Amino acid sequence: PEKEHRPDAPVLRKPDWIRVKAPGSPVYRETTGIVREHGLVTVCEEAGCPNIGECWSKKHATFMIMGDTCTRACAFCNVRTGLPGPLDADEPAKVADATAKLGLEHVVITSVDRDDLADGGAAHFAETIRAIRGASKATIEILTPDFLRKDGAIEVVVAAKPDVFNHNLETVPSKYLKVRPGARYFASLRLLQQVKELHPTMFTKSGIMVGLGEERNEVLQLMDDLRSAE
Repeated sequence: PEKEHRPDAPVLRKPDWIRVKAPGSPVYRETTGIVREHGLVTVCEEAGCPNIGECWSKKHATFMIMGDTCTRACAFCNVRTGLPGPLDADEPAKVADATAKLGLEHVVITSVDRDDLADGGAAHFAETIRAIRGASKATIEILTPDFLRKDGAIEVVVAAKPDVFNHNLETVPSKYLKVRPGARYFASLRLLQQVKELHPTMFTKSGIMVGLGEERNEVLQLMDDLRSAE
């Protein structure tokens, strides 16, 4: 009754970009086949990315090494949490072969957190980088965990000389307890600073999410903190 004398609200047409096409192109199927053939894990699948059809149809993929189970439980992440299995010693070679078969010019390698390993998986990262170097001319970007309380881990990864060293801060300090409870803001910031100290010309990058309740001034302070870590 309360709506009787109100005009109906117009139904606006949704923009084309909001609709994601279901994957199914020949190139997508080829990429899927290569990933399956090598038994690899990708962020594209584990994180439930809606853009997988577009990316895989262009032979773009982000490989996630060291398994599909993370030792942490960040609130924003879709990857399963639990006790991971042992490392696959052949995984670096498999990633390198898949990179070559896909003809990638740039490859991104990330991982789950492996707090169960003495070095947090640093040596596995280094082995993967070296394997790709031997099989492909692709530039290599790594997106690493924070290696919290793993002495010497950063040095091992930097020594393998990736082209880009990425580590995400994810959010502002005030949101860490809720969003990223297993991590420490200043430890992540210090990691990026250490990379520059070890290899001043190495390209470093980071990323954050917005819309989690952070204030504008907090984002600006985070950006200042990142600049100071360069």
